[in-house]
Amino acid sequence: MTSTQTSIDWTAVLVDQAAWHWTNQLRPRFEGLTDEEYVWEPTPGAWNVHPRGEGSTETQGGSGELTIDWAYPEPVPAPMTTIAWRLAHVIVGVLGARVHSHFGGPAVDYMSFPYAATAQEALEQLDAAFAAWTTGVRGWDAAALAEPCGPSEGPWAEHPRVELVLHINRELIHHGAEIALLRDLYAHRND
Repeated sequence: MTSTQTSIDWTAVLVDQAAWHWTNQLRPRFEGLTDEEYVWEPTPGAWNVHPRGEGSTETQGGSGELTIDWAYPEPVPAPMTTIAWRLAHVIVGVLGARVHSHFGGPAVDYMSFPYAATAQEALEQLDAAFAAWTTGVRGWDAAALAEPCGPSEGPWAEHPRVELVLHINRELIHHGAEIALLRDLYAHRND
């Protein structure tokens, strides 16, 4: 029996996994998102984005007219969140902070981010963050993917970058599915 050595472009495989999901499932599910859906609270006390001074948590992050509900450590059980809150989490914590720390993008954090007032603005922020992340990861070859993540990833600093990319892929799929479910609940809220 002979063994055939094949060359795998791991960067392309990793990026294409997220890009396929983005193009074929995630992003199409966000089309037509209305401003009412964007901030709809599926339960009382759901975390959301609010006009400054109207938030529901002691800590309010944000540099603009809107702030995001926030607490650390997160309450147990975790609160329900709105589509606006989940999109902000993906834009800021999942993608934006990583684009900053790994690819030199602008500094992004929950306390200073200018949160979107409309669904359209949030989707534009999401598109930009996803594009910046994807562009950055495409620049990592197999050797770069094997390098440690570095101090910006805290206790995972010594883990290889490939684990970070897989983690971000899971986060996109996970939170994208939650947003899609919230859209379904919104569409059937009066059934």
